Amino acid sequence: MKKLEKYTAEAREFIRVCHRLAQTQFVTSSGGNLAWRLEDDLLMITPTKLYKGDVELQDLVFIDKLGRVIEGERKPTGETPMYLKFFHLRPDVVSVIHCHAPHVCAMTISHNTNWLMRPIFPETTIEVGPVPLVPYAEPLTEQLAENFVPFLPKYNSFLMENHGLVTMSRGGIKETLMLVELLELSAKSILQALTVGQIKELKQQDVRNLGNTMRTRGLPLFGAPGVNTSLEGLYFGT
Repeated sequence: MKKLEKYTAEAREFIRVCHRLAQTQFVTSSGGNLAWRLEDDLLMITPTKLYKGDVELQDLVFIDKLGRVIEGERKPTGETPMYLKFFHLRPDVVSVIHCHAPHVCAMTISHNTNWLMRPIFPETTIEVGPVPLVPYAEPLTEQLAENFVPFLPKYNSFLMENHGLVTMSRGGIKETLMLVELLELSAKSILQALTVGQIKELKQQDVRNLGNTMRTRGLPLFGAPGVNTSLEGLYFGT
């Protein structure tokens, strides 16, 4: 059985997410890409040089964990080395989105404090977590993939300096999209707040209490399993 036939439901959801990213202008031109681990050695990934609003089922590419095309008429995204690095070093991760959400991108070109590393809103704190800045490297290169390596064990979302956003999750591609949208609206609120005054972040005790909320809801800590021991420690180093 062909992979597209076996994973038709997942492929259709993948397409809906591609189109949603285009509709919200989180991607433009042929920018941005997505990947979904369907099996241990099978990834569904977006094709190169195609506007995400135009992606259809026949455009999807299936590759193995070495990047070899298993099925599909098009070539996979040029950012494939980055995705292979993600899935190799984070076997817990199921899906990843790289996009250019505008308010998040504004933070990737700012010299000011990276407020996405701080606890501002409860939902973002417990669902997305801190978002570090990964140093710039030329797109589509192995160096860009390597620049993520020090950050991958501890975090699930990443600002790409002067570039964009990467968000990953242990759920399907729609779950990862919801995290992207949550982070983008958080960034928008932070930037709006900065125009009228200083940012007020959650206190350490507040974050400690949110750790209890995560346990109650059964939400795992960010990063690879076992790396982080508490939400409070992730934000305050305790």
